[in-house]
Amino acid sequence: MSRNRKKTFNDKPFAYHAEIELEIHTLTNLGVGLGRVDNWVVMVAFALPGERVRARVFRNHKNFSEADLVAVLKPSPHRIAPVCPLFGRCGGCQYQNFEYEEQLAWKRRQVEELLRHMAGIEFAVAPVIGSPRQYGYRSKITPHFNSGGSFQLPSEGAGCSPHSFPIGFLRQGARFDIVDVPRCEIATAPINERLAAARADIQRLAAAGEFTRGATLLLRDAGGEVTTDYDRVITERVGDITLRFLARDFFQNNPFILPAFTDYVRAQARSTGARFLVDAYCGSGLFALTSARAFERVAGVEISESSVNFARENAVANGIANATFQAGDASAIFAGLGVEDGGGGGLGGGAPDFAPRETVVVIDPPRKGCDENFLAQLFAFGPRAVVYVSCDPATQMRDLKQFTARGYALTAVQPFDLFPQTRHLECVVTLRAG
Repeated sequence: MSRNRKKTFNDKPFAYHAEIELEIHTLTNLGVGLGRVDNWVVMVAFALPGERVRARVFRNHKNFSEADLVAVLKPSPHRIAPVCPLFGRCGGCQYQNFEYEEQLAWKRRQVEELLRHMAGIEFAVAPVIGSPRQYGYRSKITPHFNSGGSFQLPSEGAGCSPHSFPIGFLRQGARFDIVDVPRCEIATAPINERLAAARADIQRLAAAGEFTRGATLLLRDAGGEVTTDYDRVITERVGDITLRFLARDFFQNNPFILPAFTDYVRAQARSTGARFLVDAYCGSGLFALTSARAFERVAGVEISESSVNFARENAVANGIANATFQAGDASAIFAGLGVEDGGGGGLGGGAPDFAPRETVVVIDPPRKGCDENFLAQLFAFGPRAVVYVSCDPATQMRDLKQFTARGYALTAVQPFDLFPQTRHLECVVTLRAG
């Protein structure tokens, strides 16, 4: 990988582009190989545990250096040939060169290490539940582009006009450089079939002066029909539940593992003995509606009014009468759960209260985790149990420290591999009040 030297390059402890040899001891939760040279930590993307490699330093930080993989001198027995020809340049995947069972084993180990180091908890993490599909699973991709002249296609962009620009994903280790991606191996077949035409449309519109700066292209697979329209209504079936939502809205994008994923969340919530369930980041109703028949009442809370409207429509369409949804004010997320309003417009609806000690709360926050305001309200509500779903175990483990400080005990940690070939995973943690 070629990189331009920055004027402010810090040359301690290594000069720019210095080549070094080292053993790779582990993988970080960012999917990067980690080794040491004279006790100095060096991160090498695409290097695997147990390998000896030659690497070229491109950045020195205060406590570690980053280096590009130049050669594998002693390969791991689990190293395999990647499927995608762009692997090693495109930053979308980290593990295509790693046997899938080893990907799962290391993801489990990474969760255990985060639990130990960030939450201060020793706990046996269950083996990662793998995806039924290892490639061709992703039902949504968002390639980026910048139509400015400074983003001309590099020499590796074979097959593209010299006046075109890359449409794809960030280059590994870069902040702005985009790798041209004419095909994504982890995306579904219908997305790849539509991608060529979508890329041609973008180039044509750019040539007509439609773009003054970069943008993001959305491709979403709705049961084999792919849309690029952010406002298109998508229909997704999960088990026996049908859900509708806008293409731009958040929704898990590996439909092949979703039945097992939602079944587990429901089973964990039900195992707490709670009578009621609150889905505090409900979106269009994924967890609330797939769990509703296991509880007397279910309440969904979501800040997005449009998502709440879809959740309500989804409840009616699936014949679920015991689920209520409300757009919650960020400063009063749980307001109304324990109050009978008699009018049917709030979460109380004249029905039995959501008594905290009879309620389990499911939370699936953004990647940044729960903010202080949300956690303060959750702890004030004081539910019997919490099932915490996270796409970033690092922020999840950070939040766990607050749960344990409030007397919640960890009872289960189950990772799911919704994102094969990448460093990402979903982790479901179950906590019960003391």
